Amino acid sequence: MTDDDPGTAVRRDRFSGGPAREFLSSLAADAAIFEADLAVDRAHVVMLAEQGIVDGAVAGEILGALDDVEAAGHGALPDGEDVHEAIETAVIDRIGPDGGRMHTARSRNDEVATCIRYRLREDLLAAAEATLALREALVEVASEHAETVMPGYTHLQPAQPTTVAHYLLSYEGGVARDTARLLDAYERVNRSPLGAAAFAGTPFDIDRDRTAELLGFDGTVRNATDAASARDFLAEGATACATLATTLSGLAEDLVLFSNKGFVELSDAYASTSSIMPQKKNPDTLELTRGVAGDAIGEATGTLSLLKGLPRAYNRDLQRAHASVFEVADDVREATAVAAGAVATADWDEAALADAAGDGFSTATGVADLLAMSGMPFRTAHEIVATAAEEVADGDSPAAAAAKVDEAARNVTGEPLSTHVSREDVESALDPAASVASRDSAGGPAPAAVADGLAAAEAGIGEDDDALAAERDALADASEALNAEVDRYV
Repeated sequence: MTDDDPGTAVRRDRFSGGPAREFLSSLAADAAIFEADLAVDRAHVVMLAEQGIVDGAVAGEILGALDDVEAAGHGALPDGEDVHEAIETAVIDRIGPDGGRMHTARSRNDEVATCIRYRLREDLLAAAEATLALREALVEVASEHAETVMPGYTHLQPAQPTTVAHYLLSYEGGVARDTARLLDAYERVNRSPLGAAAFAGTPFDIDRDRTAELLGFDGTVRNATDAASARDFLAEGATACATLATTLSGLAEDLVLFSNKGFVELSDAYASTSSIMPQKKNPDTLELTRGVAGDAIGEATGTLSLLKGLPRAYNRDLQRAHASVFEVADDVREATAVAAGAVATADWDEAALADAAGDGFSTATGVADLLAMSGMPFRTAHEIVATAAEEVADGDSPAAAAAKVDEAARNVTGEPLSTHVSREDVESALDPAASVASRDSAGGPAPAAVADGLAAAEAGIGEDDDALAAERDALADASEALNAEVDRYV
């Protein structure tokens, strides 16, 4: 800018001062989309040159100036209300008024919407990649513990014995859905708004599909008003991250509780100690993982709250919609990686788990099922076992517990257990390992059913890994193609 033409690329004398300038500016927060904006600028300028809207030589000067701006970095940008204005100002400072041609046929409205999508899609892929690592850790540890019997809980009360493998696969299934949500969100994020201008299109003969192609988008958001104003993709991305964080929080909570019970010990790399109590080993990383869920849920709620009252087309409120979504996405990705490491390196105490597997008469349901399978109405079987439960103690052997069930059967039906099942079968059903082995329905904890679950999980991870790789390859190809087009002009 010259002394005769003060201000920035957008602000002149009239709008260049006043106490609200700093409040209006998002330049500092826009560091997150600096690289995205440069890519969007380059694709737009290449398209303008290809369409004959900007002379090829001028396009070359602009693209060269953008290289200089990138090399200098975000911190070297001149003042501006946002990164878009600051970059344009920096280009004009370098090559003169022709630098202002880079903004032909676009608005900051469609420009920022494109930059946000460009950046967010990378965050979603990074989060999805982290979920794959977590799923791999869950499957690997599960495969080592297919026959490691452990207590299962509902309402935090001993319920039925299960296995470590079956427990871990339950989380693999949840995280697999989180992967799917992230990849689904990616599909809707990966659409280009560029060329929508302020909200009503442009009279210039632009090629929106070309800029979408150069930036690696799968297509465009066609309606110009929708393209410039929509931020539902931010809400969807934030919600997908919050849902993943909620899954992680459940896993973290379980491991914290199991650590307290002595069932599992975290690696020192995923624990810490007290500043005053040297004997302490605290599951701090998992507690922080649990805490990230609160931040992520708050961000998803905040994004929706910001959007709910806005009229259509661009409103400046939207300036506050994206930066914290990027931050939360990064936090959730990091928490996912920490959870994966904690799972992969934890040591499960098989003896302690086996000792606790039968606590609280947890095999009672198996005995009731055995009686029902012999022909007794299930509700009658349930009453017998419920009566016996009042007498059975955690230290009872299977034989002692079977005797108490037999006594309960006589009290409820007037008949001994032998009328329906053998004492040996009852004692077997009372054994936690045998109880687990008997529950071989699809998705159950029996080793054969778990083997099927492991195979399905491994196949799902492979499919999602291929899908993720394909998306990354497409983005890399687009980046390479854009660089090649830029090189033709510079």
